[in-house]
Amino acid sequence: MAKSEEKQAKASNNASAHASSGGAYFLGFVGAFTYYIVSTDGLWMLAIGFLKALVWPAILVYKLFELLYA
Repeated sequence: MAKSEEKQAKASNNASAHASSGGAYFLGFVGAFTYYIVSTDGLWMLAIGFLKALVWPAILVYKLFELLYA
């Protein structure tokens, strides 16, 4: 097997190994967006809810590390 074929095989295996995390993130996004959209009363609050739904996993991980390493 040539080196370029080995690199391509490794890249393919790496991509398929992490594919399921995208689905979990999407479900989390939909759940968070649904949570934020229920309490909106305007277009701007809807936009802010969308942005919050995008970044909530980062905040969750930050708080988790804060608890573990504090």
